[in-house]
Amino acid sequence: MTVEIVDVPPPSDLEVGEQHKNSTQVDPEYLDDEKVASPPYRQDPYGDEEFAEVKYKVLKWWQCGLLMVAETVSLGVLSLPAAVAGLGLVPAIIILIGLGILATYTGYVLGQMKWKYPHITTMADAGEVIGGKFGRELLGIGQMLFLIFIMASHLLTFTVAMNTITGHGTCSIVFGVVGLIVSFACSLPRTLVKMSWLSLVSFGSIMTAVLITMIGVGIEKPDTHIVPVVHTDLFHGFSAVCNIVFAFSGHAAFFGLMAELRNPRDFPKSLCLLQGIDISLYIIAALVIYRYAGDDVSSPALGSASPIVAKVAYGIALPTIIIAGVINGHIAFKYVYTRIFTGTDRIHKRDWVAISSWVGIALALWILAWIIASAIPVFSSLLSLITALFASWFSYGLSGIFWLYMNKGLWFSSPRKIALTALNFTLIGIGATLCGLGLYVSGKAIHDNPSSASFSCANNAT
Repeated sequence: MTVEIVDVPPPSDLEVGEQHKNSTQVDPEYLDDEKVASPPYRQDPYGDEEFAEVKYKVLKWWQCGLLMVAETVSLGVLSLPAAVAGLGLVPAIIILIGLGILATYTGYVLGQMKWKYPHITTMADAGEVIGGKFGRELLGIGQMLFLIFIMASHLLTFTVAMNTITGHGTCSIVFGVVGLIVSFACSLPRTLVKMSWLSLVSFGSIMTAVLITMIGVGIEKPDTHIVPVVHTDLFHGFSAVCNIVFAFSGHAAFFGLMAELRNPRDFPKSLCLLQGIDISLYIIAALVIYRYAGDDVSSPALGSASPIVAKVAYGIALPTIIIAGVINGHIAFKYVYTRIFTGTDRIHKRDWVAISSWVGIALALWILAWIIASAIPVFSSLLSLITALFASWFSYGLSGIFWLYMNKGLWFSSPRKIALTALNFTLIGIGATLCGLGLYVSGKAIHDNPSSASFSCANNAT
């Protein structure tokens, strides 16, 4: 049966609109924009799925939350002990908690944006709302590049893991190609609900690997000296900050995840699940590993344990290294796929055109990610570059812009609005600072690091 895609409001959204017209009761989730005229409704790219072969909007809130955990926590936690070593114990804890709280707020703002404009499924859609066609293309290209760089960082971590496990058993480029093939194979499902079960494996994998690393470095108990505050320079200090920011950089995928929720109003529960897990895990893992590994802690952190323990930890971490990259890749593939087929029934089909298109998009983007990973084969430098270019805006700056847009004309209407206006202007400033200084430190690190030989067979686990 043919599925017709139409631009009409979902019944639930129409009902909400009628409630606002005929009742003085205000939904708490709309407090920030209760006085703003409702925008014209547009349907999302998936349309009415009642008779669809492939249904997308079926995620439960806890499945979405697990996908967010798998997509966000994986590589971020591996870079944090080195960030603590670069800043000192006290500044690192303050920055971790502060950025975690801000990331929770900015994630909620993205949820508000989705509720107000139900057709948004990507950052490109949000860019179109605030900046027309130019905004759509700007944020669409930015989101795609960010996700591809994230995919590249997972391929790079896969090569580090395999070099550690095998003792550099073969050329690093070969390990990168193996990672590409495995990741591509895992990317073939077209719906996130199928990926949500993999996220359970991913979460268990990274939790177990980090726990083994903490136990391993704790048993060894090297004679380390804990420094409350490190006397550092701008380059080294801000490089550490960039790695912390990267740990909270899942926001670029939030619209795509919300788009496949059965009820988008459940997103705050998914967000709280994510932030409760990642902030707690980040603080515990970063402080414990730094406490016992000391200033020479590795990045990724799993290499800080003894050679045997590191091999075990990396072996257990392989599922999350692969799956988390696949989830980010899925959001990138879905953007291209829906951009091509929106407005047609092809998006819900299982015929050879639909399947071959998805496979071709996935293969092309994974090859591009492998090229980037081979060109910048230093884990911490790649994370700093990704943070500066993209996470600075997607996790912090853009949320400030979205809130100001949704509440234009109301910025100074009450003390609460004044405080929120100041907060969101601050977020824009944080995004700009992270972008500017982050580009400086990441560019300098890539330039100065003598081991960053592009497309090399060298062992990048050392």
